[in-house]
Amino acid sequence: MCLILFAWQSHPRYALVMAANRDEFHSRPTTAAEYWKESPQLLAGRDLHAGGTWLGVTHQGRFAAITNYREPPGGSPPLKRSRGHLVRDYLLDTDLPSDHAKSLLQQGKQYSGFNLLLGNLRTLTYVSNRSENTTAVTPGSHGLSNHLLDTDWPKVHAGRSRLDQLLGNEQVEPEALFELLAGREVISGDEPSGFELCLAPELITRKMFLVSPEYGTRSSTVLLLSRKGHVTFVERQFDSEGRATGTRSHEFQVLQELN
Repeated sequence: MCLILFAWQSHPRYALVMAANRDEFHSRPTTAAEYWKESPQLLAGRDLHAGGTWLGVTHQGRFAAITNYREPPGGSPPLKRSRGHLVRDYLLDTDLPSDHAKSLLQQGKQYSGFNLLLGNLRTLTYVSNRSENTTAVTPGSHGLSNHLLDTDWPKVHAGRSRLDQLLGNEQVEPEALFELLAGREVISGDEPSGFELCLAPELITRKMFLVSPEYGTRSSTVLLLSRKGHVTFVERQFDSEGRATGTRSHEFQVLQELN
């Protein structure tokens, strides 16, 4: 996943408003979001190659999302442990987001670079194995791509601004968030200094939605978590030409929040 735009504890109706694009190779086998048979409280897509996921939520109100950290050329080689397991493992656990995040700092060397959001109805924590500390996410709008949280890449800056506009409405509509994620234009703006080595041919800092025959935006996901514990989870899938191939929508009430 290459872009997560989210607002935390800054809307009168929603504790969380999240809109995310997952960018991946089209050849990598994936299932659309569904409840997992072996863990029926967990709602998420699944990476069939390694068995993990990139974004999910549970009936207990736990949610998590991950992006890869884009390494400069010649950086660390890929490691064997899949980063998608980090999302899955948190969603199936019962510990506090902050405690789980701190434990990952000890295990970070087992994984290639990652950015991870871990939350529940009350708290949201950010952790990366390319940073020395965990971060309690503050109320407001935020953006996460393939660098650290709120790194001001042009698409992150533009996405946060557009999200702030949508938050002015009493009701945040999923379709409005999908429209935000669907932008295919090259976004203008200054690159943060020092990040030129992280660039790639697909212009990851300047495009919200990527289209190419081999690698591109595979799915967009909207996650709304109301302050009363009502969850709306909508996922839309896309083919290699950027055409929508299906939409899955799920709604439920958090049963009993665990930590």
